[in-house]
Amino acid sequence: MTGVHTIGRWLADRARITPSRVALDYLDRELTYAELDRRANALTMSFAERRLRRGDRVATLTGNSPEHVIAFFACARAGLMLVPLNWRLTAPELRFQLDDAEPSLFLVEDEHAALAAETGVAFEPLAPSGAEDDAPPFEVADDDGLLLIYTSGTTGRPKGAVLTHANCFWTNVSLDLATPIDAKDVVLQLLPQFHCGGWNVQPLLAWWKGAKVVLERGFDAARLLDLISEKRVTTLMGVPQIYLFLAQEPRFADADLSSIRLAVVGGAPMPTALLQTWRERGVEIVQGYGLTEAAPNVLCLPPEDAMRKAGAAGKPYPFVEARVSDEGEVLVRGPNVFPGYWRNPDATATVLRDGWLHTGDVAEVDDEGCFWLRGRLKDMYISGGENVYPAEVEEVLRAHPAVADAAVVGVADERWGEAGVAFVVTRAVVEEQELLAHCGTRLARFKVPKRVRFLEALPLSAMNKVLKDELRALDGEEVPA
Repeated sequence: MTGVHTIGRWLADRARITPSRVALDYLDRELTYAELDRRANALTMSFAERRLRRGDRVATLTGNSPEHVIAFFACARAGLMLVPLNWRLTAPELRFQLDDAEPSLFLVEDEHAALAAETGVAFEPLAPSGAEDDAPPFEVADDDGLLLIYTSGTTGRPKGAVLTHANCFWTNVSLDLATPIDAKDVVLQLLPQFHCGGWNVQPLLAWWKGAKVVLERGFDAARLLDLISEKRVTTLMGVPQIYLFLAQEPRFADADLSSIRLAVVGGAPMPTALLQTWRERGVEIVQGYGLTEAAPNVLCLPPEDAMRKAGAAGKPYPFVEARVSDEGEVLVRGPNVFPGYWRNPDATATVLRDGWLHTGDVAEVDDEGCFWLRGRLKDMYISGGENVYPAEVEEVLRAHPAVADAAVVGVADERWGEAGVAFVVTRAVVEEQELLAHCGTRLARFKVPKRVRFLEALPLSAMNKVLKDELRALDGEEVPA
């Protein structure tokens, strides 16, 4: 018997009720709900023929594509966990995640085959195939894992966050109650599908409701402005940099944005000036806050409060509880909160305590119950919508033979929101570009610091902890070599 809140039934229900409605528009190639369902069924049959069992993992390395959507729904039906890997990572980073997840199958898009080969892990093309007979019934429970999303950790090693069917079900219910989608909507999907938000912030809800999703592989501001007009896009979600780059496009002032009824931003606070720029074009932007471990939706600021509460993260979504601890940390509880990290009970115990998810983010709550994020207990910063954990970058820097010690801090950056600055103590002569190149071969581009500063010693507290606030202050001053 399939669980009540399992996601595999969503596509089948839509294919039965509205088979001819368009589910996906990908590079002007349209797939109806019936076609998408048939192809997902074929891949589900293929999984069964391969003797994949409930709980097995299927890793993918691919850009946004219909084939990836098909793989998602096939995994959902067969009780398998989809492990969507980040194609921006290096081969060593991917190999760590593959070794940790131990997938039964590694499916790779042709574009990323060379990168996959560098990992040394056997893979197959991401080209769903199989008989289109009715797939056999599978045992799938609400609490079975559906997505295994890797997120960097403060120890420098990524952790796999397990999101269950129930987590995804309830976060989409919450999203719909706060920022609804209906069958007439046209959703522009920009977020990469290796992020939790690439599924649970609009796309899955759209397919549940029978709406159309315009799926994009990458970001090109001029193209997106054309798409919004041509496809009559009604809603989209992006990080602040997406809205910034669109607003900086020369044709933004004259672009036809009249079809947009809802624009959602997440990943970092939206600058007030940028909110005003979009408002002047008739588009109110909904601020949101979340994290992968909450699948991801936690807080939402409705459009009517966008300017009055500019800079705020908002109030908890329906079915989500949030509060601030005595230490100022945001704590979250609800059916959207994940059960834990994959094969990492220590890390799980650190963030799930007394029934609450400890986010590591610091906030204040005003007299209207609105949350205002004030910082992070962790040192993580957000560059272009991507979380960067300094510990991971510091570990790579310390691996260079000329580096005795290193510390990385996030600083404001006009283009990416935040970027990293590395402070390095050396034991031998080394140039800045050599260290940046060293990082570039081992880390994704968004994790590579924008510059390196050389110090004789890192500033330390009485407890021998690096004083990162002092480093941030130093970044604006001349630093002795």
